[in-house]
Amino acid sequence: MLSIQFTEEDKQALDYERFNYPDPRVQRKMEVLWLVSQGLSRSEVACLAGVSTKTVRRYIKRYKRGGIEALKQSLYRGRTSELEPHVQSLKEYFEKHPPCTVKEAQAAIERLTGIRREESQVCAFLKRLGLRRRKMATVPGKVDDAKKKGTARVPGRETQSPT
Repeated sequence: MLSIQFTEEDKQALDYERFNYPDPRVQRKMEVLWLVSQGLSRSEVACLAGVSTKTVRRYIKRYKRGGIEALKQSLYRGRTSELEPHVQSLKEYFEKHPPCTVKEAQAAIERLTGIRREESQVCAFLKRLGLRRRKMATVPGKVDDAKKKGTARVPGRETQSPT
């Protein structure tokens, strides 16, 4: 079992950073260590913070190695898209052949790369490329001059409409 002692300054820093640090992942680390500094067991901390006991142990080890500054380092990098190697070629293609619909873009991506993505993912990808969706509206119909003037046209005769 890892034993750990917190200075009063560290407790105050953890208390402040658990709400004010810009990265929510780092805030969670600070919350976990703050709960540990309050004397709670690791299983209680894990339950309250919504993490596993292994995660609590990992955060404690990181804190022991480098203090609060070590906890502030976010090692999360996210996943890279399988479409990443094709970004340039797809961007050039869509600039020359803008798709009318997301389904059309989806089919083009699948045809060019062999990678199938859902419509929502295609929308997000096109947005990352800097391409915007254009909303189309219906073309208004022709206005009948008789209706404009307040008369109704009946085949064979014109009548005044009640207004």
